Amino acid sequence: MSGVGKTVCVTGASGYIASWLVKLLLHRGYTVRATVRDPNDSKKTQHLLSLDGAKERLHLFKANLLENGSFDSVVEGCEGVFHTASPFYHDVKDPEAELIEPAVKGTLNVLGSCTKIQSLKRVVLTSSIAAVAYNEKPRTPEVVVDETWYSSPDLCKKNKMWYVLSKTLAEDAAWKFVNEKGIDMVTINPAMVIGPLLQPTLNTSAAAILNLINGAKTYPNASFGWVNVKDVANAHIHAYETPSAKGRYCLVERVIHFSDVVKMLSEIDPTIELPQKPADDNPDVPIYQVSKEKAKSIGIDYIPIEVSLKETVESLKEKKFFTS
Repeated sequence: MSGVGKTVCVTGASGYIASWLVKLLLHRGYTVRATVRDPNDSKKTQHLLSLDGAKERLHLFKANLLENGSFDSVVEGCEGVFHTASPFYHDVKDPEAELIEPAVKGTLNVLGSCTKIQSLKRVVLTSSIAAVAYNEKPRTPEVVVDETWYSSPDLCKKNKMWYVLSKTLAEDAAWKFVNEKGIDMVTINPAMVIGPLLQPTLNTSAAAILNLINGAKTYPNASFGWVNVKDVANAHIHAYETPSAKGRYCLVERVIHFSDVVKMLSEIDPTIELPQKPADDNPDVPIYQVSKEKAKSIGIDYIPIEVSLKETVESLKEKKFFTS
């Protein structure tokens, strides 16, 4: 219980990763000041308020990513700030307004508030493998992606990868800002995050699994890294609590093709009707490797993807997103 007597802030607390982060921080004894868009929206807050320790040590605040100074009063007196709030979805009409501005401006607003507090020890920013792996370098089975890689904004724009662009620009802006202001920041860069859902709403990465088990006719011809949400939440806390932690931490248990995801799902529950063919006739998008060394250095020992998928399916059933 190393968090007893310490106060930290979690932004975007009703989100998938953030909900687990709040749960684990409360479990470790921290007092958590958490931001949500609307503290009166019980659909977004009830799962947080019912966590162990929430009654005594969880305080909800309304804050707007795009409003300058919106986080000033929230971070007041905090030793650590976990900035997880950033939109993630695919069906985008206006990338600038929906993804890029909230990601970049929101991050700078939170960091701006952090410059005003004397108590601050470290900021942990939830970035993404999206800000790491998308550049002109090939990603093939022998290639190992690591924390020295950076995604190319030009490539993202050219290929209309708006979410990837938003995370790339936000992380880049954050590093420039903290280096200039002398703030101690660490970033966590997870791949596709799966595992049990605490929140009642469906998040984008769990939706990728739900789609496969809920009647999709084909599976994407794509290879992604995957990681359990509990490992991601734990990594945030380890990165905050480990004095020697610095820079970026990629979090990927394994990179696999969607055809292997389908195979694993059929072994988890043979009764589920799963898609048998890819969405196109092109050769399978190759897998690649992601270095685990830095994550290991802060004590992350990954939950295997087979377990993560099983937990995701069980959670989606339990929350009635899907009935077999």
